[in-house]
This record gives sequence, structure tokens and C-alpha cells, in this order.
Amino acid sequence: MRRLVIGAAALTAATVVALGLTAVAHAAAPQLTAAFSQTSTWSSGYGAQYAIRNTGDAASTTWTVEFDLPAGSTVSSSWSSVRTSSGQHHRFTNAGYNGDIAPGATETFGFNVSGLGVPANCTIDGRPCAGGTPPTSSPSPSRTPSTSPSTSPSPSTPPAGPIVDVATAAQLQQALAGARPGQTIRLAAGTYRGSFVATADGTASQRITLTGPAGAVLINDGPSGTAPSCPAPTAGWDSGYGLWLADAPYWNLVGFTVAESKKGIVADNSHHTTIDGVSVHDVEEEAVHFRRSSADSVIQNSRIERTGLVQPGYGEGIYIGSANSNWSCHGNSGGVDRSDRVQVLNNRIGPNIAAEAIDIKEGTFNGVIRGNTFDGQGISGQNSADSWIDAKGIGYVIENNTGTFRAPGTFANGYETHNPSTTPSFANGCGNVWRGNRSDLGGAGDYAINVTSTSKCTGNPNIVYASNTVSNAVKGLTNIAVTP
Repeated sequence: MRRLVIGAAALTAATVVALGLTAVAHAAAPQLTAAFSQTSTWSSGYGAQYAIRNTGDAASTTWTVEFDLPAGSTVSSSWSSVRTSSGQHHRFTNAGYNGDIAPGATETFGFNVSGLGVPANCTIDGRPCAGGTPPTSSPSPSRTPSTSPSTSPSPSTPPAGPIVDVATAAQLQQALAGARPGQTIRLAAGTYRGSFVATADGTASQRITLTGPAGAVLINDGPSGTAPSCPAPTAGWDSGYGLWLADAPYWNLVGFTVAESKKGIVADNSHHTTIDGVSVHDVEEEAVHFRRSSADSVIQNSRIERTGLVQPGYGEGIYIGSANSNWSCHGNSGGVDRSDRVQVLNNRIGPNIAAEAIDIKEGTFNGVIRGNTFDGQGISGQNSADSWIDAKGIGYVIENNTGTFRAPGTFANGYETHNPSTTPSFANGCGNVWRGNRSDLGGAGDYAINVTSTSKCTGNPNIVYASNTVSNAVKGLTNIAVTP
């Protein structure tokens, strides 16, 4: 009998130990909940987030939240997560930096919804989102801050994640309004019609990126409203620019297209802008303009064609700086537009660029024009537009470019210099260097490189190296002595 008691006691003890081990193992697991909340609303949708809280005793390593939206509503963009959607079902997994949630800690991910339906059937890691059941009623119209998709959203609405995916014009406007250093705004393929203005500063270590495929096309059907005396983002006025960086340094613009706008891309007081692999076409005036001292900027690997559709003499491919007659507006550096050290690298510009492929304005210094291909067919000859490049700046290196011309068009020379007088005084159109350029003037142009004046540049002469070549010229390579 004693043996049986001892055996029972031993069995009981073993059971307790086993149960204890089971309890310890269970306690060491993460326990995640997901709580839904709306962060903003507007007439056609809302912004929302899920707060994922770990109530367990061990850190999580991953998480997955899934829910359904009713017909007529869909997730249009999201951040701080990886999203996949199938019909009305949406699945979010953690981004690389927010899957590890310590006990007692919370992480969030956000999204925008097109439509007013709210999530249902929410699960986290396959279990119900305890405490996260969303309200079943639609948001009150009285909370709607805007009825126009072109109106900037309130400061409380912009997505806050490092990557913001957008698929509509309203979402793009919202993302631009809320952009912050280090953020990437990703465009889905599609057409975006509206006024797109960026005014946020990036930094040297945390640039802001707007990126998308060539099939993401920005179009501004403006201008409209009453313009201010000098261009600046102004309530009630649409500039008509396809994309406008206004006081917005350290931006990357990558891959997308700008078309059918008054101007293409304009950078005002937006130094260290990089434009890479962008297409600009079918614009009324210039395609890309670095203005108001947008210095140390780059445009590379991009495609520009069909400019100056309304004002041919103002249809430059790339415009660096401002004419001194416009310095009263754009001369923000000691009275001068110092859009210095702009680099134009490996772009294809033309055909049907109605003005110069590149217009280098007076008062700008030390840029680089390298590796580009210029097709001069269609140049208009209006407003003295009759060359691939008009160099009125100072100290530019123009090298290893290829230029061609074929009719129709008005073509005087491949490259020209001019020396406008300015106050303050600069030796404009001087100190520029040409080397390794290949020019086919199509039997129309006089010189590959025509230097308008040597006397105005005696202290800082223009230099044409013998490595430049020319074919089908009326007169020859250049009108000045060639440097070996």
C-alpha cells in the first residue's frame, strides 16, 4: 500500500513538473494583438493604422495581419509593411525593421483606403485581432477636411513610413505634402493629373526620393488662377509645371515620366537635386529647369523630346539658371541666379526640341555637360534658338557629346557662346572647354563650335581642343584657334 502511495505521489510530482514545463514554454512565446484606428478621413477615403502590441513574454520576429474590405473600398497605398492584395482581401507582413517587437512594446503600420469601408475579419498570425475589431459604420462626413483631390491634405494625414506607395494623384499630393528626410515615395504605373509641388527639405545623409516606372506619368493641365509677380507656390494658383521642387533641396527624381504640362520639371532654390532616368516630353515650354540657385544638381540617363509646343523659342531641353532680366525674381544669391556646378550626363535630348537642347545662362559657373546625345531636328530658330548648346555661363566642361542635325529646323552652329553684360559684372560666356565632342551639322551649320567673342574673354578664354571632330559643316570645326 505504501508503494502505491509513493507511486501516486511520484506520478503527481511528474505531472506537476510536466505542467510547469508546459506553462514555462507557453509563457515564453510572444502574444500579439492588432488594434485598428483611423488617423484621418476625407470625402473619398481615409488613412488608418494597426497598432501591434506584444503582450507575451518573448519578442516576436515576424507578424502578419490580414483583413477584408467591403466592395467599393480598397487599400491604395501603405507603409511600414509589405502588402499583398487579392480582390478585397489584404495581407500585410512586417517590414525588415519592425518585425521584432519586444514584450510590452508596440509597432505600427499604416495604409490609405480609397472608399469608406472599414476592415473586417482581421487576423494576426492567423488568430483574431483581439481588441482590433474596427467600427462597422462609415466615418462621418462632418470630419471630411476636403472635397477636392487637388487640395493639400491636413498636416495630420501624411503617411509617416520610410516607403510610401501611391497610385492616385490625390495620394501623390498627400505624400509630397508630408515628405520627410529619408523617405521614398513610390509611384505605381498610371496617369497622375494635377498640380504636384514638393516643398520639404531632404538632407545630405537622408535624401527624399520620388521614384516610379516610365509608365507613371505626371501631367498638369494648368495653369490656372492668378499668378504672383514671381513664381512661388501660392494658394489659388496652379503653375502648370509637371513637377515643381520649391525650396526643396536633396531630392532624387527617378524613372517616371512628365508630359503634357506647361513646363516639365522645375527646381527652384532646390540645390543637390538628382534627376535620373526620367522622361520629359510634349511640354509647352522647357522640359527641365534648374532655377533660383539650384546648384550642385545632376540630370543623367534621361530622355527629353518634343518641347516648346506653344512657345517654341522657350522650349529648351535643359535650362540652367536664369536670364539676367529675370534675376529680380530668381536672383536669390547676391542678386544672381547661381545655379552653379550642374552636371548634365548621358542624356538623350531631341528630336523636336524647339529651342536649345541645353541653355546655359549667364552668371552660372563650373558645370559639366558630358556624354549626351543631341538630335537637333525640329529646332525652331525662334528667340535665337539655333544650336544644341548656348553657353553663356562660365567655366563649363563640355565633353564627349554627340550631336546631329537633319532638316527640318533652323540650325546655325552646333555649340555657341554669348557674352551678355550683367550687374554685378561677370565675364559671361568665358572659360568654357570643349573636348572629345562629335558633331554632324547636316550641311546646315557653319561651325561645330562658334565662339562669339575672344576680346571679352581675354582673361579667361574659351578652349576648343583638337579631340573634337566635325562632319558636314559649312565652314569647319571652330572659328578660333584649336588647342592640341
